[in-house]
Amino acid sequence: MEYKEYFMEQALKEAQKAYKKDEVPVGAIIVKDNKIIARGHNLKESKKDTIKHAEIIAIEKASKKLEAWRLENCDIYITMEPCPMCMGAIINSRIKNVYFGVKDEKAGACGSIVDLTEYKFNHIPYYEGGILEEKCKNILQRFFKELRKRKKENRGACIED
Repeated sequence: MEYKEYFMEQALKEAQKAYKKDEVPVGAIIVKDNKIIARGHNLKESKKDTIKHAEIIAIEKASKKLEAWRLENCDIYITMEPCPMCMGAIINSRIKNVYFGVKDEKAGACGSIVDLTEYKFNHIPYYEGGILEEKCKNILQRFFKELRKRKKENRGACIED
């Protein structure tokens, strides 16, 4: 297994944690010198906090571990393309490389709806998508299929009451 796939598998483990908590299953890890220094998964619903995306949580943990806000020689692996908020945090934290699994056609900031690397920020990370894309896509599709099913069942229960 190539190193990118290995690290994306680790991000998928984080996504699975989110899935078990009934959160949108997105996971992220931050790597420095080929070692994982931080992990995160979505906690938006359970924490009732808009910014508790996997990437933000991982960036906060990495900054705490390194005692620095600059994560210049770090890479981030995310199961889904980062949104504009998360890509902004990635740019501002000076993360070197962004690797993601599946594109986010509704909110992706690495080319799907906008490409934040096209702007003249003081730091522009390299990004690459499609790493273990099918696995990353499958966990999201399974989650949303189950969510739609539960919502449909709940609507039916309300009608019968």
